[in-house]
Amino acid sequence: MRAHRAGPVALAMLAMLAVLSAGCGGGAVPAAQEAALPAASPSGTPASPLAGKTVVLDPGHNGGNASHPEEINRQVDIITGRKACNTTGTETDDGYPEHAFTWDVAGRLKPILERMGAKVVLTRPDDKGVGPCVTERAAIGNEARADAVLSIHGDGAVPSGHGFHVIMPGLLPGHNDAVVKPSARLGRDVRDAFREGTGMPYATYTAKNGLDTRTDLGGLNLSKRPAVFIECGNMRNPGDAAKMSDGAFRERMAAALADGIKRFLG
Repeated sequence: MRAHRAGPVALAMLAMLAVLSAGCGGGAVPAAQEAALPAASPSGTPASPLAGKTVVLDPGHNGGNASHPEEINRQVDIITGRKACNTTGTETDDGYPEHAFTWDVAGRLKPILERMGAKVVLTRPDDKGVGPCVTERAAIGNEARADAVLSIHGDGAVPSGHGFHVIMPGLLPGHNDAVVKPSARLGRDVRDAFREGTGMPYATYTAKNGLDTRTDLGGLNLSKRPAVFIECGNMRNPGDAAKMSDGAFRERMAAALADGIKRFLG
């Protein structure tokens, strides 16, 4: 049989294939192109969704605060007034302190965020120190140029109240104009993820639909970066206290908070 002659389009395609085969070692992705491709998980989604992002975690209070009243009661300027440098925090009826709770949740949350590629900065190195003041905590987030700041707390409200809520900064003209809107979005993302991940209801005793806006918290007033507080539950309520005292449930809280931050930064 007489062989058919290849047309010009077919010849061009054959030439292109030959060049690719010679330059890529039989079809391998060139190094420069390979480096540009995002790493992927088995599901096909990026393995480091927070790469290049900085998250500041602020575990409320500190283990040494109660023994240094003169230091933590020192008054500092929070723009809308003067307040104590820091406080001792609350605790459950069984004596599980808020400072230990917040430190534990932050310790569980940090590696989750780091596995997502984020750089994580803590406002205190352990649960044995004093402070730092709310002004210093805000400064840490500002100096780190944080993409998101999350201050972790447990509430000490009336025992009949239960549930969690997220606190966002109110507008202080000339001070935080640029971060009010992104902070509100961060607050909604954290609220939604926390409720979905833990099953905890919105607070029954304060806020509205799990969200509150305040201008009396130095950590929010002084932040130049998107920032929110979360009261993860009411430590004076028996039901909330049982959850917050359980390590497995704190792990769920940490995973939910990581999801909220990822939604905001992703």
